[in-house]
Amino acid sequence: MTFSTTALVIGLVASVLLLDALCWRGVRHLTLKASGWAPRIRTSRAWARVRPVRAWLKLRHPRFYAVLAVRLDPHLFTGLPLTLLVVGAIYIAALLGGLIEEVLEAGGVLRFDQAINAFFTSWRTEPLLVKGFLWITALGAGPTLTAVAVTATAFLWAGGRRGATLPLWVVFLGAEATTWAGKYAIDRHRPMFIDAVSAASPSFPSGHATGAMAVFGFLAYALARALPEPRGRFEVVYWTSVLILLIGFSRIFLSVHYTTDVLSGFMVGGFWLLVGFGLAEWVRLHASRGTP
Repeated sequence: MTFSTTALVIGLVASVLLLDALCWRGVRHLTLKASGWAPRIRTSRAWARVRPVRAWLKLRHPRFYAVLAVRLDPHLFTGLPLTLLVVGAIYIAALLGGLIEEVLEAGGVLRFDQAINAFFTSWRTEPLLVKGFLWITALGAGPTLTAVAVTATAFLWAGGRRGATLPLWVVFLGAEATTWAGKYAIDRHRPMFIDAVSAASPSFPSGHATGAMAVFGFLAYALARALPEPRGRFEVVYWTSVLILLIGFSRIFLSVHYTTDVLSGFMVGGFWLLVGFGLAEWVRLHASRGTP
């Protein structure tokens, strides 16, 4: 590894560590600020202007108002949290649909993908970088993710968190099924990858990116959900995000996928991740009520 490559790697590691500290400070600051937003909103002029509208809606359309009130209740999971999850999933699906359309047209998106792929050509001659990214990319392979899911299931079951096992497998299998259906429906050719890797399936979307987002993302949620301290939850989410991004980037660096393949994989995995969040919280809610 040359001096410039070593310096680049050290700089990137230092940047990730610095970003960790800065993001935590930002999250803590926003959390403290947000704690005072509720009383300010309730006493604001804008909130006062909304009250007559709410009263009119409640009087003229009581059923619609009741449904809306339940959907926007921040104190119930079936209220605002579930609504935001559904809206987020729909938004991701819409973004993915737009990206698929651009990929099928093969215009500016293809030139964008080829330019990014060409940018890393000179870096692919560094043996240690290639070996490092080969190791990272293996973490997102199907067999690895299956082993992780099976191991996580055993730990969750032994730890008395059986309710999280079903959502985990729904997320994993749903993401895998969607990915492989998309690969053969779109049938996009891969870029010319280096000799150290091999791949036979179509390119779009990236199965590694999808699986990493789905499996590692859900496990980060499951672990963070059980931690009492906000800093611990933040660190789990942050470093899992770094791992997922590294797996996605490894596919681009090794020239196995185009950038839009990886982005679409993140979208598919993110969609199923939101499904998993909703299912896990629903199971948790019914378990707390003693509902079989």
